[in-house]
Amino acid sequence: MECKIIHLEETDSTNDFLRGYTPVDDEEMTVAWTEFQRKGRGQGTNHWESEVGKNLTFSILIHPKDVLAHDQYIISMAIAETMRRYLSRVLEEEVYIKWPNDIYVGDLKIGGILIENRLSGALIRDCVIGIGLNVNQQVFVSEAPNPVSMLQVSGHEWDREEVLHDLLSEFLWQMDHFRLDKIREKYRRHLYRKEGFYPYKDSQGNFEAELVTVEDDGHLVLRDTEGSLRRYAFKEVAFVF
Repeated sequence: MECKIIHLEETDSTNDFLRGYTPVDDEEMTVAWTEFQRKGRGQGTNHWESEVGKNLTFSILIHPKDVLAHDQYIISMAIAETMRRYLSRVLEEEVYIKWPNDIYVGDLKIGGILIENRLSGALIRDCVIGIGLNVNQQVFVSEAPNPVSMLQVSGHEWDREEVLHDLLSEFLWQMDHFRLDKIREKYRRHLYRKEGFYPYKDSQGNFEAELVTVEDDGHLVLRDTEGSLRRYAFKEVAFVF
């Protein structure tokens, strides 16, 4: 797969940049990364904190072939599993995928994903995958409860461009060996809080539940202490720490 990499000193958002970008004919994948995002964001209204020149904030534009709109969550699964596998290897730590879009080292958040798809009929026409990865930041000043960086976990600084290229190589391998069943199985195997009962909060209040599965369309299924199944879309339930 041909990949073009664009480096930006500063931009509002790499996702916004690629949504307005027109690739040339042989450009199968385009990556935009920046030293600083003025309006970096996560899911919904969440803001992504990143110190200038310390972390990786980048987006990937791909044009999936024959991926149906109702299967679009598979792309989130694929990029989350890519990040988990890479980080677990280089950090030599247990790394998990926290539904729906976060990457955790133990109980600490090291990365996040924001995916925006554009559809053409029943198929995905193109997909912009926004990624934030804490690399060399040591002090976090936002109200995020549990951030951590690669430097804090490993004890040494990282070459951000090298980390970017390694992550892209992992993702390209994933796309070249794309199999829906394998990606779903690996994603579910490494979910955060996969075993045991933990506190959650929904519109009705706090409760304890165990994680049953993440469905193919991205819904989270929990089983509460009374044995009832609860099914949630994004933002309908929160993990309580």
